[in-house]
Amino acid sequence: MEAAAAADSSIPRDKDFGKFQFGCEHYKRRCKIRAPCCNLIFPCRHCHNDSANSLPDPKERHDLVRQNVKQVVCSICQTEQEVAKVCSNCGVNMGEYFCDICKFFDDDISKEQFHCDDCGICRVGGRDKFFHCQNCGACYGMGLRDKHSCIENSTKNSCPVCYEYLFDSVKAAHVMKCGHTMHMDCFEQMINENQYRCPICAKSMVDMSPSWHLLDFEISATEMPVEYKFEKMSAGFNSLQ
Repeated sequence: MEAAAAADSSIPRDKDFGKFQFGCEHYKRRCKIRAPCCNLIFPCRHCHNDSANSLPDPKERHDLVRQNVKQVVCSICQTEQEVAKVCSNCGVNMGEYFCDICKFFDDDISKEQFHCDDCGICRVGGRDKFFHCQNCGACYGMGLRDKHSCIENSTKNSCPVCYEYLFDSVKAAHVMKCGHTMHMDCFEQMINENQYRCPICAKSMVDMSPSWHLLDFEISATEMPVEYKFEKMSAGFNSLQ
């Protein structure tokens, strides 16, 4: 498909030509990036990082700094050029969403991408649905405004379950009552395994009141064994010598 689309590449195209037909497992886009760190071409930074971090020599493993990308290759006409939204040769949008700061392209704008100046990177979900907490150093859903425990730079750490860096992870994050953060799927995994304490501070991650009420009910409904029914326990204790 790419070879056919690239035919007659010198002919100016409609800006929407090839939309959703190119990209990778991470993004639909009509360009590839040249990684300045290794001078190789990849569909996106995640593809680069997956490749670079699987190198046999640990010393050669590295991540791509998205802001450092200077060159892209149009997937329609194969023209290498400086980063821009519109191809300088065939005239297509290389991404319906484009951020010149992050050098980020994406044809799927249903994600409602936006650039957060305070985070310094692009986020998804809609600018009007999120706020940036200056104390935590992260974007949270509006439902958490004035309703979360602030922990300085809370997302600039690794997930305590899977150890992936949280701040720029593509996975959804969950802020617990204690203020610590982990991936949503890691949180759900812990709950499914009946693990209810934050792995960082050991505080309850969920409201345990229903469980305590059920436990109280079960205790009150359990009759004391006859041999202990009339026993009295002393509240005293032996002193240490």
